[in-house]
Amino acid sequence: MTGHLALPAGADRRPAVLLGPEGTGLSDVERRRADALAERGYVALAFDLHGGRYLGDPEEMLARCLPLLDDPDRMRGIGRAALDVLRAEPRTDPDRIAAVGYGTGGAIALELGRDGVGLRAIGTVNATTTGRPGEAGNIRCPVWAGVGSQDPIMAPAQRDAFTAEMQAAGVDWRLTVYGGALHAFHHPPVDHPTVPGVGHHPRHARRAWRDVLDLLAECLPLTEDLTGDQAEGLTEDLTGDQAEVRTGDLTGGPAAGPA
Repeated sequence: MTGHLALPAGADRRPAVLLGPEGTGLSDVERRRADALAERGYVALAFDLHGGRYLGDPEEMLARCLPLLDDPDRMRGIGRAALDVLRAEPRTDPDRIAAVGYGTGGAIALELGRDGVGLRAIGTVNATTTGRPGEAGNIRCPVWAGVGSQDPIMAPAQRDAFTAEMQAAGVDWRLTVYGGALHAFHHPPVDHPTVPGVGHHPRHARRAWRDVLDLLAECLPLTEDLTGDQAEGLTEDLTGDQAEVRTGDLTGGPAAGPA
């Protein structure tokens, strides 16, 4: 398993985040996000999809990712391999892990939940993918999904199918729709071709990162005894000016591109 492991300061066990990339594979964007989470106190592993290769050619990316997205068992195998690496890290608290993913990486995070993996939270951006009938009932943690209103890949019918699946299974779910945003709106502009319907939206990219931090603050607090007003205060710290400054680092500048 190829990936980028980021560790927080100190030597104690910490809650951990499994971070899945877009269909193009692991890039500096995911590495920076893992580093930012480590700066906040989490162990973070950004995992790869293609054995260390980055797929900047849209046709090659689709040829690899579309069959993967149609194969829940393969997605679960990739996710579990990454999870094994994260759990093996001595700094990781194996009972406090969340999965956050973008595009194909988000679909993998959802499949881990459908496979019954014990996670504290699942977060996805532009990955409102559905699973095999009945398996969403295995999800035992809150699920947050963010998607652009103009995303032609995760179109309204797909969003409706996803929310219907979550609701029927009794999952604690929420969906945030970012007005005017396309697919992969969270990702900085790239210097190679992309599939149609992809476009960066800087304002919503910042908001989506804050929403990820909110999810982690709620479901994966840095100390287990943070509840009520204390947890709410931590959320405010993560979503104020400091978070916005850090988000600028995560969503701007040249970077490898999304699916």
